[in-house]
Amino acid sequence: MTLSYRQPGVVLTDRRFTVPLDHDHPGGETIELYAREVVASDKAHQDLPWLLYLQGGPGFGADRSVGRPGWLGRALKEYRVLLLDQRGTGHSTPANRQTLPLRGGPAEQADHLTHFRADSIVRDCEAIRAQVTGGAPWTVLGQSFGGFCLTTYLSLAPEGLDTAVITGGLPSLDAHADDVYRAAFPRIERKVTAHYARYPQDAERARRIADHLLTHDVVLPNGYRLTVEAFQSLGIVLGTGDGTHRLHYLLENAFVRTPQGFTLSDAFQEQAQGMLSYARHPLYALVHESIYGQDARPTAWSAERVRAEFPQFDAAKALAGDEPLLFTGESIHPWMFDCDPALRPLRETADLLAARTDWTPLYDPARLAANDVPVVAAVYHDDMYVDTGHSLRTARAIRGLRTWITDEFEHDGVRTGGPRVLDRLLALARNEA
Repeated sequence: MTLSYRQPGVVLTDRRFTVPLDHDHPGGETIELYAREVVASDKAHQDLPWLLYLQGGPGFGADRSVGRPGWLGRALKEYRVLLLDQRGTGHSTPANRQTLPLRGGPAEQADHLTHFRADSIVRDCEAIRAQVTGGAPWTVLGQSFGGFCLTTYLSLAPEGLDTAVITGGLPSLDAHADDVYRAAFPRIERKVTAHYARYPQDAERARRIADHLLTHDVVLPNGYRLTVEAFQSLGIVLGTGDGTHRLHYLLENAFVRTPQGFTLSDAFQEQAQGMLSYARHPLYALVHESIYGQDARPTAWSAERVRAEFPQFDAAKALAGDEPLLFTGESIHPWMFDCDPALRPLRETADLLAARTDWTPLYDPARLAANDVPVVAAVYHDDMYVDTGHSLRTARAIRGLRTWITDEFEHDGVRTGGPRVLDRLLALARNEA
């Protein structure tokens, strides 16, 4: 049963689908997928082509927007849009600390989560496409991890694609997780340096907070243990268009004077816990490094190991001298499963995933080299989350791919640039730009 309802300028329809948990065993266990169909009110009864949106992540449900904001407004001029909650996210049989124990213990949970990578997501898309489009190929917009999925789509089922549009999400076809993070930490350092250049007062503020955390045991109201490493991880926002400003406003209200002396303010703690908690997207932490697993080598907590190769990120060493405290970026560490109450019950499951040696390839270089699907990609010049060099090497490996390289936007350019970004890429796909 489908349910349709209205928001300003749009008609929304809830869509639910049943797909195999393991597509290699279609007669086995099934899971439910949820997607929200969106169409412009004045086009609700028109026969429009479909655009499928694959959200960034991994582990995030599709955007919950109101009306026709940003890129969606541009897409609705000519498409009927399907916003898919990828498996395990949003309303699509969610996987979290509350539901995963239904699978059994940590070993069973880890085995279950091997079915939540890009190859399974692509096969989900193909399983539902016939029900949505009647079998016609669709245009797919993949943001960030959604672009990783779309590159897998081009490898596994290009016949399902009319046009592929990738924003900030061209992955390396062969890099191990270690290669990804060795490229990432220097980019993160550049973003932190740029933040302190914009807001020089934040350098001392960050040092003061870090010093407090090194000498105090701080537990946030939701039970999150705020260590100095956790504080540094707030730098993940520096890869977004407004992230430097959000971090600045967080730091400026960090301390309040009390009868016992200065301590971290309630306002700071409330905001920090909202930024740090994985309660809404635990899959991001659980399967993040597995998106780089493609061979017999374990990911083995890659970001944690590689970080040790960059001693400038050590907070204690920075505070002992005159070096600025460096924030970190998009990386998952084992201590997160100790600090975050939403992740604590899943620590052993995460360890087992990090130790796996049976990852299968996600991309087919030969098929990509013979690609005949119109494909375009926005590559952001100094993207903090996805290495530009890796993206451009992949762009050269996909036949016919056209890139738009820009430093006008950060990684979330499809959100901040909205209609202009999508308009430029669709024109590029149609050889109009």
